[in-house]
Amino acid sequence: MVKVSVIVPVYNVEKYLQECLESIINQTLKNIEIICVNDGSTDSSLQILNEYAKKDSRIIVINKANSGYGNTMNMGINAARGEYIGIIESDDFADKNMFEELYKLAQEYNADIAKSNWYLYWSKNKFSRKRNNISSSKTGKLTNSLEDKTLLRLNPSVWSAIYKRTFINENNIRFLETPGASYQDLAFSFKVFALAKRVILTDKAYLYYRQDNMNSSVKSKTKIYCVCDEYDEIDRFLEQYPQLKEEFKEVEEITRYSGYVSSVLRLDDSVRPEFVKVFSDHFKEEYQKGTLKTAFFKKINKKDFMTLIETPQKYLKVLKRIERNNKFKQIRQNIITINFRKGKIKMTLFGKEVL
Repeated sequence: MVKVSVIVPVYNVEKYLQECLESIINQTLKNIEIICVNDGSTDSSLQILNEYAKKDSRIIVINKANSGYGNTMNMGINAARGEYIGIIESDDFADKNMFEELYKLAQEYNADIAKSNWYLYWSKNKFSRKRNNISSSKTGKLTNSLEDKTLLRLNPSVWSAIYKRTFINENNIRFLETPGASYQDLAFSFKVFALAKRVILTDKAYLYYRQDNMNSSVKSKTKIYCVCDEYDEIDRFLEQYPQLKEEFKEVEEITRYSGYVSSVLRLDDSVRPEFVKVFSDHFKEEYQKGTLKTAFFKKINKKDFMTLIETPQKYLKVLKRIERNNKFKQIRQNIITINFRKGKIKMTLFGKEVL
């Protein structure tokens, strides 16, 4: 049996596709299949895929008309035959030992999900910085979201994990197929962590997540309201599982609030007020219903929140403050980061670990 099915969604990525494919075909885990789903690319991406498929029998090319990321991913999942499913987006690339190490970890713990950290990567100067989304204190033990709700607030980096295929299929977990949509990792990530009974984490990083691909869908201002569709899909999902809704609804609203802040910060000033109005209306309704309680306001600044629901136009100034703070934080992190791992200090200077 194939150990890992690696799904690669492809759309107009000729500039980065070869680097991505090379990182997969050279994985130390050889018993993999590489399912490349071409979503109607108009550049040379399909030609590149077909050339690689001729040289490596593990590569399966699925070519279809453009229908969006969600449908592309679901076609890949439906075609997968591996024990586990992994994802690498075609403008990213991975360390050669990614799938061997994640597979061994998943096997050791018979996990539904094995999830890792990743690297932020800038092509221009080949600079990378580890994203420490998972701390060492969370590693080495099985868990799930009923035991640790913070799993539901992990960054929805679907490509930094592998998922047991039987778990995905038995729970009928798929991506939302909104045509042309973005942010479609949000609902998928929430569903898998809400339903998984056996989750194992590692603070190691393998995947290089490219930050300077200006064609990436996350940069598209025309797709900003797709983030609302994803959280609405999570609400529909929770309605199907009353026990999970009772446990996780407030956590979902925390992630929605944070997700909306991140989304609106990608917009030009001229269009921010329109999105902030949608943002404000949703949370005003949830606040009035009493959904948002102690757990919510432990994570969300209540003063900023009340500004949002009472005077949305003033919340635009709050966003400016958040934006400045985020830029300063990114600059500082790109220069130096200090983390504690298993009782030892780890220091990274200009993206390189020095201690």
